[in-house]
Parts: sequence; C-alpha cells; structure tokens
Amino acid sequence: MKKGVTLQAFKKQPTIDSMVKRIKKLKKIRIHREGNTTLIYSFIIIAALAALLWYFVGLTTPFWIYCVVFGVAWLIVLNFYQCPIRYFDGDTEGLVVAPADGHIVVVEEVEENDYFHDKRLMISIFMSPFNVHANWFPVDGKVKFVRHFNGNFHRAWLPKASSENEHADIMITTANGEDILCRQIAGAMARRIVTYAKEGEDCFIDEHLGFIKLGSRVDVYLPLGSKPCIKMGQTTTGDLTVIAKLPE
Repeated sequence: MKKGVTLQAFKKQPTIDSMVKRIKKLKKIRIHREGNTTLIYSFIIIAALAALLWYFVGLTTPFWIYCVVFGVAWLIVLNFYQCPIRYFDGDTEGLVVAPADGHIVVVEEVEENDYFHDKRLMISIFMSPFNVHANWFPVDGKVKFVRHFNGNFHRAWLPKASSENEHADIMITTANGEDILCRQIAGAMARRIVTYAKEGEDCFIDEHLGFIKLGSRVDVYLPLGSKPCIKMGQTTTGDLTVIAKLPE
C-alpha cells in the first residue's frame, strides 16, 4: 500500500511542478502602459453592448455569438499589449539580443547609405499582431540620436518597408565605439511608433526602447564581422534571444 501511495504521489509531482511554473510565469507578465486606454475603453464598450443585447434579446444565440466573437477579439488585443518582465541572464558584453518578439525575415549584408555609407549586417525581426510588441535595447551603450520619419504603411516584411514606411531610427554607440542602428518600422496595420530612447542617455539590455502598435518590424544594422547567431525564419524572444556577436 505504501509503495502504491508513493508511486501515485510521484506521478502527480510533475503536474504540481508545471502548475507552479505557470503561476511564476504569470507573475512576470504585466500589461504595457500603451494599452491601458485601449483595453479599458474597449472592454467598457463590449460589456455595455453585451448588456444591451441581454436586456433586449435575452440569453439567445445572437447574444452568445457576440460574447464569444468580441471576447476572443479582446483577448487577442490583451495578448498584444502584454509586457513580460524579462532579464537577460549572463554577460552582455559584445552581444546583440533580439529587440522584439517575432521571427527573423532578413539576415544579410546590405548597403546602408543613410548614416554609415558602407556595408552592414542587417537582421530584421517581423512582429505579427499575435506577438508582444514591446521593444528592448539590443545592446548596452549610449543613445547617439533618435530620429522619426513619416512614410507609407507597406506590409512590414517587404524589403521596401525598411526605407519607405514610417519609422524611427535609434543610433546606439557601444562601449567599444561601435555604432549600432536600431530601426522601428510601422507595418500595414501599425499606426503609431512609440520611442522611449532619448539622445545622450545611457541604455542597457533589459530596458525598453519603445513600442509599436500592431503588426510591425524592427531592423538592426551591425558592423561587418559581426557573427549572426540566428537563421532565417527562427523565432525570437525579445531581450532573451542572442541574435549576433559583435566583432572583437
């Protein structure tokens, strides 16, 4: 009997451990301040319309269809405005971490003629509407300048989006004197880029660089000799995935 009880308790242990891990993970998730107004007002409107439907129509099929459809839509928006509390574990010297959640759509050498006027290693991360849209600083350093440019709203994964879409450029100078360009790009759905970076301020991995509302993209331009640590199509986790190592 004792052996059976012990075995049963052993089998339940992984389930308990997984529940504890989920609870700890939930404690590390918060809602980004950029979404407070949108989430509160949309919830009030959805709830008010649901109350009107219930009052005039009752608990019928139209009422439940409305609740399910708009409830799911609101939860998708809630997921979009998640702001996980993350900390990079380890030494950050010489590393470039993903500035956003998403997947890699570009890893190639390109001519960068806006600032560097030479070749750079370009790494691009596309964020779908289902990704967290908070942005993090990809390297430790000092913000050299921040510039915002109005533009079009092509689909973010298209090559021309990098130069033609509305975007914000953040130039960061590392402790070794390397200039790293991080570009926030608005996509077809995105209509607002928020940049927290300020010229002249020190910046560090783990700090928020900004936020882009709805599907968008972030490009990072690195000096030649940088070693990519990712591949095309790979999923990235902002502030955690190492995307490259800078030249020594």
